[in-house]
Amino acid sequence: MKTNSVERYSDPDIEATVLRVEAVSRLMDDLFVIPGTRVRVGLDAVIGLVPVVGDLISQVVSSYIIWEARQLGVSRFTMWRMIGNTAIDTVVGIVPFAGDAFDVAFRANRKNLALLKGHLEKHGHIRRDGKGAGLVVDVKARRVG
Repeated sequence: MKTNSVERYSDPDIEATVLRVEAVSRLMDDLFVIPGTRVRVGLDAVIGLVPVVGDLISQVVSSYIIWEARQLGVSRFTMWRMIGNTAIDTVVGIVPFAGDAFDVAFRANRKNLALLKGHLEKHGHIRRDGKGAGLVVDVKARRVG
């Protein structure tokens, strides 16, 4: 049986950052549903319809998520995974038609959001409030200097 839990963050600044990253991710990958289907698409797929330039613009927007993750101190390995996700999305997205379909399916921004949340959970920044959920120790992850 799955218990309902709500993610809360140990630091209001971290919570605000995650909310911004979630908003960008939703905007780029899940903005609206294609009528008559359950398929969600975002601006990444729409902007990607413009050959090359659209995919490069999407890459720039997606880089914001990576920048925020870096500010929160994610590991180099996680950073490279995030960069890899956006690079794959951009390179394959440049291919006409097939790249557009790939943009809808791959969802690099959602993948990067999940990597960021995984990092925060691993380092004790996420509390799960709800039935049967415990409290995770509060640890600061922001890098200094």
